[in-house]
Amino acid sequence: MLDLPHIHFILPHAPYQKITMNNGYEMRAWYDLFGLSKDSPQDAAGIEASRVEIEALIAHTNTLGIPTHRIALAGFSQGGAIALHTALRHKSTLAGVLALSTYLPLKHSLPTQKSVENESIPIFMAHGVADEVIRIETALNSRQQLLDNGYAIEWHEYPMAHSVNADEIADIRQFLLKILP
Repeated sequence: MLDLPHIHFILPHAPYQKITMNNGYEMRAWYDLFGLSKDSPQDAAGIEASRVEIEALIAHTNTLGIPTHRIALAGFSQGGAIALHTALRHKSTLAGVLALSTYLPLKHSLPTQKSVENESIPIFMAHGVADEVIRIETALNSRQQLLDNGYAIEWHEYPMAHSVNADEIADIRQFLLKILP
């Protein structure tokens, strides 16, 4: 749908693990979830383990001849949270990050962990105004945290729930063409 033949996509799947807020049900997840309210504890160890996994994927992609400045991280929901978490801490300049229907995890650690190399990273954030899984207020709070830390955000809202729509895909395409011409 993006029609970007000059871009190579690598789409990793989260591993299966038990999720506390789902009564231990095993599902694909980048980290455990204890709840989705702003006061819910976060699985810092799981988030960090996923960051390390994505960092290894970036390093592997470099061995294929793709320089880091030509790599964008993108993700939806938990994947978007890991994309944001990783990109803002990565020690080499990335092309950009797309955070779809998500939030900034471990936001209080960002000021001391953010990388100088990605302080000007292009950030595309998009969220559905009717999202019942990750409420738009949560995403807006994350956007504000990013702005407070000096990041520029390209923000988009869509009339949808926890999903993706055609308008969002068109906006994603334009963002990718901008950062990966």
